[in-house]
Amino acid sequence: MSTSFLSSVHGAPTRRRFSYRGALRSVLLFLVVVSVSWLVPQTATADNVFIGDVGDNSVKAFDATSGAFSGTFIAPKSAGLKGLTGMIFTDGQLVVVNQNTSSGGSSGQRGEILRFDDVTGTFIGKLVASSDRNAPFAPQGIVRGGPDNAFYVADIGDQSKKCTNEGNVKVYDNAGAFKGNLDRQAFHKEFHPRGMVFGPDGLLYVSAVGCLDPTDALYDPLAGYILRFNATTMRFVDEFASTTTVPRLHRPEGLVFDNAGNLWVTSFRDNSPDSTDVDRILKLNGKTGKLLYALPLWVWDSSKPAAQAILARAYAQAVLFGPESKLFVPITGGGGDTAGQVRRCNIATNQCDVIVQAGGVLESPWFLIFRSTDPATLQYTGR
Repeated sequence: MSTSFLSSVHGAPTRRRFSYRGALRSVLLFLVVVSVSWLVPQTATADNVFIGDVGDNSVKAFDATSGAFSGTFIAPKSAGLKGLTGMIFTDGQLVVVNQNTSSGGSSGQRGEILRFDDVTGTFIGKLVASSDRNAPFAPQGIVRGGPDNAFYVADIGDQSKKCTNEGNVKVYDNAGAFKGNLDRQAFHKEFHPRGMVFGPDGLLYVSAVGCLDPTDALYDPLAGYILRFNATTMRFVDEFASTTTVPRLHRPEGLVFDNAGNLWVTSFRDNSPDSTDVDRILKLNGKTGKLLYALPLWVWDSSKPAAQAILARAYAQAVLFGPESKLFVPITGGGGDTAGQVRRCNIATNQCDVIVQAGGVLESPWFLIFRSTDPATLQYTGR
C-alpha cells in the first residue's frame, strides 16, 4: 500500500481536517436553516389568475395577491379566438372553449376547443374543431373529470332558428373524439346549459337557462336551473335548484363549491321594464339547494330614471375560489367605474375588495382560472 494513500487517509494535515469540519458545519447549518424555513409560515408567493377577456379575445394574467397585471398570456385573437367562454389547465395545457363568433354571432355558430401550452401560451392545436360534426354550439363552459377523465362541454344549442333546438352537455375523450351527450331526457323543461362543475358528491352540476330569444314564443328570460347528472351512467339525476325554489336565481351561469360544500352561482338581474333588481352571486346550501346568502354586485340608484340607473349595472359570468379561500369575481357590464374590475371576496364576512381596477387592461372579463385549479371540481389546490 502506498504511503501517499495512507497519508491521504490518516495523515492529512490538521489544517485540512479543520477545513473539512468547517465545511461540514456550514452544510449542517444550511440544512437547519432550510428545514426551519419550511416550518415558518410563508407569505404566499402570489399565484396568477388567468382571465378570458371577451373584449379583445385574449387571456390576461394578474397577480392574485396584489392584482398587478402580469402580462398577456394569450394574445388577442390567437388561433382564431373569438368568444372564449371557459378554460381549464390540464396535462400541461390551457384548454379553452371558443364560441368562434367571427363568422356570424354566437347563437347558431359551431364552436371549438383549443389547446395552448400552459407555460408559454403557444397554440398547440384543436382538441375539437368547429368543422367537426359533433362540435358544440356556442360553448359556455368546460370541466374535465368523471370515470374516464373526459372533457365535458356545455353546448347551449342553436337558438338562432328556434329555441326548441335545445342544448346538450357534450363529452369528448382525451383525443377530442366525441363520446356522446349526457342523457337529459328525464328533464322535461327546456335545456340550454351554461356552466358546469363536479360536486363533492361526485355528480356533475350543470347550470341551465330557458329560451333567451325575445322573438320566440318560448321566451323565458328568468328561468334558471341547476341540474345534476351522473357522469358514470351519463343520466340526469335531479333538479337541484331552480327559479321556483330559489328567489332571484335568474339565468345562472358560473358555479363553484366552497370548502364547506356550499354552492356559489352567478345570477343575473330581472330585466323586466319596471324591475329595480340587480345582479348577484348566490350562495346555496350544498345539500339542500336552499338559498343561504345573496351577494349584490351593484346598487340600484332610485334617484335616477331607470334608463340611467341601469347604466351602473355590474355582473359576473363566472366566479372561482383562489388563495386563502377567497372568491374571485370578474366584473363586466355598463358601469364605467366597475366594468373590468376583479373583486376578491371574503366569504366569511361577505366583504369584497377590488384588486384590479376598472378602466385598465381588462375590457370584458368572463371566465377565469388558476394553474392550480382542479379541472373537475374547480377547487383551488395551491397554497
